Amino acid sequence: MINLALRHLESMLFLIANTFYWLTIGAWQKKSYRVKEVIKQMLDGGVRSITIVSLVSFFLGLTLAMLTSYQLKKLGGEILVAGLVGVSFTRELGPLITAIVVAGRVGAGIAAEIGTMKVSEEIEALETMGVHPTRYLVVPRFLALTLMVPCLSILANMIGMIGGYMIGHFSLGIDASYYYSRTFEALVIKDIQTGLIKSFSFGALISFVGCYQGLTVKGGAEGVGRATTLSVVCSIILVIVVDCVWNAVFYFL
Repeated sequence: MINLALRHLESMLFLIANTFYWLTIGAWQKKSYRVKEVIKQMLDGGVRSITIVSLVSFFLGLTLAMLTSYQLKKLGGEILVAGLVGVSFTRELGPLITAIVVAGRVGAGIAAEIGTMKVSEEIEALETMGVHPTRYLVVPRFLALTLMVPCLSILANMIGMIGGYMIGHFSLGIDASYYYSRTFEALVIKDIQTGLIKSFSFGALISFVGCYQGLTVKGGAEGVGRATTLSVVCSIILVIVVDCVWNAVFYFL
């Protein structure tokens, strides 16, 4: 079991090293940046995830504001809801919820698409033509998710704050300008930096896990289904672990 885990880790690290090679040194030798494919992946992985990310963030903002206002009202601190929702989303919930949604929607799609290419021997055909699978398949998806997850995270922060404002205004009677002024007073640059760094790392992580599961598919259609499931499960677990690590680095070390 341990040996199997170590082999998977070694293979994943090799894939990551290969990707960064084609992003840096390899880019001078061959055309690594397939701009049209990167844009296509950004549309598939980012733009088409806007609706679900917005819905989840809005209702999570509503729920967070409702639960916290219920407790804070007992202490006469209802206005603290504004800062609490803003900081919670910017630092933690925005990047985390976005990553989980993207892992379920996009990461699974990446694993299924590449896995299907693997079992139908399309990847072997690419290698026969002298095209490196990492350069052709992994790099565009890595660039797309690394760019789009932070953008989706920023959107999630804004929508979540709007959800919190709905409770603050209609339930607690807080004026819009006062609510948002208290929100931005509570935020500091470190919170924004933390959220963005988390988002970049989550995007990279999801792309690597999805591509790795797709490239290592075995067993035909059944293997593709297994790889898709593993991609989602592993991505979500690793995102939460990495989130804990970043929190320790930024706020406890």
